[in-house]
Amino acid sequence: MYTVHHLNNSRSQRVLWALEELALPYQIRPYQRDAKTMLAPPELKAVHPLGLSPVVEFVDAAGERVVLAESGAILEALSAQANGRLRPTEGAAGRACTYWLHYAEGSLMPLLLLKLVMGQISGPKIPWAVRPVAKAIAATVNATFVDPRLRLHLDVIDQHLAKSLFFAGDELSIADIQMSFPVLAAKHRAGVGDRRHLQAWIARIEALPGLQRAIEKGGPIGFEG
Repeated sequence: MYTVHHLNNSRSQRVLWALEELALPYQIRPYQRDAKTMLAPPELKAVHPLGLSPVVEFVDAAGERVVLAESGAILEALSAQANGRLRPTEGAAGRACTYWLHYAEGSLMPLLLLKLVMGQISGPKIPWAVRPVAKAIAATVNATFVDPRLRLHLDVIDQHLAKSLFFAGDELSIADIQMSFPVLAAKHRAGVGDRRHLQAWIARIEALPGLQRAIEKGGPIGFEG
């Protein structure tokens, strides 16, 4: 049995989806963000010192209790526990799976986090006296760096998806599960425009029963964390 320390409105939705696709038994231990700060509750620090989610607990084949954080590491571990399902390792599919599995958090997500931060520093929570300056700074950062880079990344993703149905070929893999959060966050925060291959991939994964079951059990996917 796998225990998922699941924070609402967070990346841990991907872990639930992976568990559904891999048909591994799990239970959810839910946590709620602070309604004002949107930060994770301090109780999560009792599970992992960073106090973040997702974190998964399970007992491995050697009987050792494992507490594992980081979405990519968790997805790889779950795939290994399921005899390598959803994790191609050979040829182009294997290379693509590895690349996109790391790209999601290493390249795309930092831009989306910066986009989120720029929106917050120009928002209503900023004191009115400095709001015009903060808004101007955020607009400049978005216009000169964040938005052009995001457009480039989304173009590259769209071009890749023109070659296959999913990120590592024509079958679902953990690369798709890992990429789901940043792609949907990009759609929410910046839009994906007329990139039809990317749009088709989004529609394809949203129709999958495994993702639908994960959303039913864990709540809707959010983009504040």
